[in-house]
Amino acid sequence: MHILSIVGARPNFMKVAPLIRRLKARGHVASLVHTGQHYDANMSDAFFRDLGMPDPDRHLGVGSGSHAQQTAKVMAAFEPIVQELAPDVVVVVGDVNSTLACTLVCSKLRIPVAHVEAGLRSRDRDMPEEINRLVTDCIADLLLTPSPDADENLRAEGVEDSRIVRVGNIMIDSLVDQLPRAEDSDVLERLGLNAGKYGVVTLHRPSNVDNPEVLGGILDALRDVAREVPLVFPCHPRTRARLEALPGGSDGLQLTEPLGYIDFMALVARSRIVLTDSGGLQEETTWHRIPCVTIRENTERPITITEGSNVLAGTDPARIRDLSMQALQKPCGEHPTPSLWDGKTADRIIDALVGWHEQR
Repeated sequence: MHILSIVGARPNFMKVAPLIRRLKARGHVASLVHTGQHYDANMSDAFFRDLGMPDPDRHLGVGSGSHAQQTAKVMAAFEPIVQELAPDVVVVVGDVNSTLACTLVCSKLRIPVAHVEAGLRSRDRDMPEEINRLVTDCIADLLLTPSPDADENLRAEGVEDSRIVRVGNIMIDSLVDQLPRAEDSDVLERLGLNAGKYGVVTLHRPSNVDNPEVLGGILDALRDVAREVPLVFPCHPRTRARLEALPGGSDGLQLTEPLGYIDFMALVARSRIVLTDSGGLQEETTWHRIPCVTIRENTERPITITEGSNVLAGTDPARIRDLSMQALQKPCGEHPTPSLWDGKTADRIIDALVGWHEQR
């Protein structure tokens, strides 16, 4: 088969890298289109290098813009490319604007689309990602889910069982693939940290970092937690500027430049606690069985709460502080790994694609 995969932002890279690797190992034609939705070339290149990904067959270079502008630019640039490459199926992953845009193009051209990480729902339509998930799952042909709750969500929306295949968590494939390299990272030495004696913070959602009142409250809570355990915060320049504009800035926190995938994986794997608004980190900490405090009101990954060590804190400073202190009292490693989070999801995706293609 000729399978064309789409990446648009860094979270997509970790999901597509193991799929590309296994497609080639199993003798399929694997094409890759990078839409350039994530437009920091240095950071994109670092992630491609860390993950051992091939250079994209096409780079659309759409860059930034409003959601509408970015989606429209991806659609206009992708349409002639997919017609030229003529794949048997297009694989989209996650919930970024590129995911939705490429699915729309293929749907109108009647080119089959498979959605990896289908069925995840936060039930919060204020999140642009939730709109992307809903529309993508409505029009994609094959829905490849990571967990039982995703299957249930799709069935509740009227999706027939023939379109749903549970394959597991593709993010864990990258983690398992790259963990040996992460174990050799010297990032802790470079940052002056001791394994198990620090926490990791990431914040990137506009609802958290663009509202000074919300961000100020989160920072107050983080400073309190940092009195119990040092907190290291790999920080994008845009987020750093928001922090430094507030009274007290990043006082009490150890800010670093953004890290490559291998160094960041090593940092998380050896941490005592993670505080984040990232979806992917909720999953990685579940696999590592490290306590995670999610600074959001909801999550599209509830399995990380029901079967993992993740808790939802919202943005209330007192709740962030209290849940973090409680998490620090609990031992790591007390939760089992969810089913099919085993590093073999890429092969199950390929099996599903081949089986579905043969039945068409």
